[in-house]
Amino acid sequence: MNEEEVMDESCCAVGDGHRKSHHSDKVKNNLVTRLNRIEGQIRGIKGLIEKDTYCDDVINQISATQSALNSVAKILLEGHMKSCVVERIQEGDYEVLDEVLVTIQKLMKK
Repeated sequence: MNEEEVMDESCCAVGDGHRKSHHSDKVKNNLVTRLNRIEGQIRGIKGLIEKDTYCDDVINQISATQSALNSVAKILLEGHMKSCVVERIQEGDYEVLDEVLVTIQKLMKK
């Protein structure tokens, strides 16, 4: 997915008093496909543990799963920054910067 697609197809809005994102079907399908794959990886890790697989092999699978989750987060963060954050800054809402910084700090802890 290129930068324009993320920006054009990802927008956050406030509806019914709750913040929501409005991703296109293409973006949602991409994210859901990735998450389904991650879900399968988690089930695989569980199976490895149940089979008493060598610890290093299990840890490598965990690392791959964490990397896949980070990729999902990067896609979401990029779309959020290029649409929602830019839009809120243009509207004069600079508090969004603090919100994004806290989110990035949380991601970097992992």
